[in-house]
Amino acid sequence: MPNDQDFIDYVIDQVENGCEVTYRHMFGGTTLYLNGKVVALICDNQLFVKPTAAGRAYIGLPVEAPPYPGAKNSFLVQDEIEDAEWLTELFVITEKELPAPRPKKKRK
Repeated sequence: MPNDQDFIDYVIDQVENGCEVTYRHMFGGTTLYLNGKVVALICDNQLFVKPTAAGRAYIGLPVEAPPYPGAKNSFLVQDEIEDAEWLTELFVITEKELPAPRPKKKRK
């Protein structure tokens, strides 16, 4: 089931200024990027943030669930989406802990 564009726009709008979140539709879901790093997925109009130790400490007791069948668990963010400051901080904390993306190989 594809995501509603309104939901995607709402999540991105919740992340406050200074954090430019971009997205790409992939495999029936939507991947969210912060500074070129994958920080979250939107699947079936639900927000799943990549799990990190710092993110776990920030959330406290996160709800964990796979964003799609066969995927590893991520942090399922539900009611907290309404709190723009909280969500922005979670995205920033997560992005800081993730490794830099690998450089893409040039095609010959």
